[in-house]
Amino acid sequence: MTDKHITDLGLFTGKSQYENFARFKEMLPVSRMAASSAAYRFADGRTIALPATYAFEGKERSSDSFLTETDTSAVLVLKDGEVRHELYRLTGGRDVQWISWSVAKSFVSALVGIAVAEGHIRGIGDPISDYIGVEPGSAYDGVSIKDVLQMSSGARWNEDYTDTGSDVHRLAAAMAGVMPLDTFVATMVHEAEPGTICRYNSGDTQALGGLLVRATGRSLTDYMREKLVEPLGFESDAYWLIDGVGMEMAFAGLNVTARDFAKLGELYRNHGRWDGKQIVPETWVHASVRADAPPHQPGQPILADHPLDLGYGYQWWLPNGDRGEFSAIGIYNQLVYVDPSRGVTIVKLSANPAYGTSMDERTNREMENIAFLRAIAASFDNQ
Repeated sequence: MTDKHITDLGLFTGKSQYENFARFKEMLPVSRMAASSAAYRFADGRTIALPATYAFEGKERSSDSFLTETDTSAVLVLKDGEVRHELYRLTGGRDVQWISWSVAKSFVSALVGIAVAEGHIRGIGDPISDYIGVEPGSAYDGVSIKDVLQMSSGARWNEDYTDTGSDVHRLAAAMAGVMPLDTFVATMVHEAEPGTICRYNSGDTQALGGLLVRATGRSLTDYMREKLVEPLGFESDAYWLIDGVGMEMAFAGLNVTARDFAKLGELYRNHGRWDGKQIVPETWVHASVRADAPPHQPGQPILADHPLDLGYGYQWWLPNGDRGEFSAIGIYNQLVYVDPSRGVTIVKLSANPAYGTSMDERTNREMENIAFLRAIAASFDNQ
């Protein structure tokens, strides 16, 4: 199967997708990151049951029904670094690499932080156009790396999954060979003053992927393999989807197992430290999971013209509240959710068939997923 088939999957149509999400590495062009030479395996703690119900919109809802309706293939719950619940259904499995979709964005953010610390990037106040090629006057010309990290680039963007003419669909078409991803980024259109609006924009993350490649002189695959896969002890190979010239689909193309997804959450829960070593700078982690200006506060970030009751950091979502939670979130209900106050990290990998058939919560269930994962985290309060 060639890369054009990414547009032939029937995404956002109500079609079942869990078979595809478990085997993208076989269906589409990929680059491979070999498993770590020193695999890290989480310790097993006392197994807990998932809460039978959770509260959402004033009603108690069935957890099992929710997992079934969202075609959930994996739920992995860690408490203080120990596995307390591990569930696989449908095409899920401990050794199954599942498509990340936008969970990949948080991995890219971590790599930008490492590249800054290593001096490949002078600082996030730099214009991203100092590093990547852009057309004069286009979306990223003169825009700071920080504004791109915070989805505040001011680039024109429509992430409406129901609109086949939207920018996110055009980005998928770029993956299908219409143009290289770098060309797509270089020609995006400026719309708003940078830093004034937080508009969710997958093009911003693809620009960050290009930044990493140009700044480090290495592929995203190679750099991530050294800086995250190896030191975090990935137990399984991981894969990036790539375009026709080998550029990684930085905004959504990472394929990883549930246990290896959890390692990013645990790394950030532990302030960027892993096995006694500082992998991502602590200051970067703290800045990444905070909304430091009004456009990034909960209720302000915009997805396809819909405000969300979530804040936004450096490619991390910030649930409203005072517990310091943060989450990597991808379409079709992929999440790496972290509640540091409780020492909890949860991975949920799903293929919600209704996702994107509207832009409403009733189909996409973004906030309901947060409510469900919060209920799991809160269940530890009574143990």
